[in-house]
Amino acid sequence: MNDTILYDYWRSSAAYRVRIALNLKKIDYNSISIDLSAGDQKEANYLAKNPQGLVPMLSIDGHDLTQSMAIIDYLDRNDNDFYSNEPAERAKIFAHAMIIAADIHPLNNLRILKYLRNELYQDDTGISAWYHRWILDGFKALESFAPSDGYFGGDKPNIVDICLVPQIYNARRFDTPLNEFPKLLAIDARCNRLDAFEKAIPENVKP
Repeated sequence: MNDTILYDYWRSSAAYRVRIALNLKKIDYNSISIDLSAGDQKEANYLAKNPQGLVPMLSIDGHDLTQSMAIIDYLDRNDNDFYSNEPAERAKIFAHAMIIAADIHPLNNLRILKYLRNELYQDDTGISAWYHRWILDGFKALESFAPSDGYFGGDKPNIVDICLVPQIYNARRFDTPLNEFPKLLAIDARCNRLDAFEKAIPENVKP
């Protein structure tokens, strides 16, 4: 019996990151869908496990782990596939990943977009302008750091690649213009040719 459980939502980019990481590590898991659009994250049983009421949450090795970057760090604890053993290089890799995980994603996730619409009365045009602004700002910086070949991790994906692919997926959902980011688009295409990434695509895990 597999005791590893991912509390997941198919369109959550944070959960998407964790699916990729689990696949890269070849860790089998069971998935429980937490439908954010239906409010499953606010149900008492889930809040008892995860008081933030967010996804993902990973139950593994007797622990209930939250926050995608912390979960991925735990999964990588023994072999450093996603970072580096060299402290300065590790810091640079982590900083590039945080352009997405800290600077872009939190401003553009579902609860923020709902707040813009329901509390600040923004229409689709206003919400799209907000969404595009933070994507484009972050991607401009990340494009300058991106390699011309391979992955951010060199010959294999690292934490930056794991964060990038779900963010590009979301950017396309919101019709974000991406033509000025050829290196990022090339990395995204390379990653999505790998089974670990392909299996994690939202449409491939949709309940």
